[in-house]
Amino acid sequence: MNKNVALYNEMIAFFAGDARRCQHFIKVASLAKQLAESEAADTELVEAAGLVHDCGIKPGEAKYGAGHCTGKIQEQEGPAVARELLQKVGYAPEKIERICYLVGHHHTYNMIDGLDYQLLVEADFIVNFYEDGTPKENIATAVERIFKTESGIKLAKTMFGL
Repeated sequence: MNKNVALYNEMIAFFAGDARRCQHFIKVASLAKQLAESEAADTELVEAAGLVHDCGIKPGEAKYGAGHCTGKIQEQEGPAVARELLQKVGYAPEKIERICYLVGHHHTYNMIDGLDYQLLVEADFIVNFYEDGTPKENIATAVERIFKTESGIKLAKTMFGL
């Protein structure tokens, strides 16, 4: 079985009963993979990061209560969960380290240090724009300030009619 298919199944089981969270990570992973293919990045790694990027929400909510899991808490709690899931499905140690780094920084936009990180952030933003009902003018501002890849900019502008 493909590692990302196995990881997908592990994440569905991890968020069992929480269809909203499952839908979110599925959409982010799908967009991240598409953007990675368009930008000739490590597709497997970027898709995997998209699958596990929000795994810190569940332990964060367990510690701090539902609705009290900020982006920073997700970054703190996520890497340990991601590491366990990635090891379980057989990722190489160097990929595990990078994916855990991405999970631990995916809400930190002033430290983007690679194409994989940029693509994950852009995919997460695009999904969040829709899920949060973000106004067009706010989307345009975020795309201008945060987005760097040609593929991500084009996708966001096309999808949201900018």
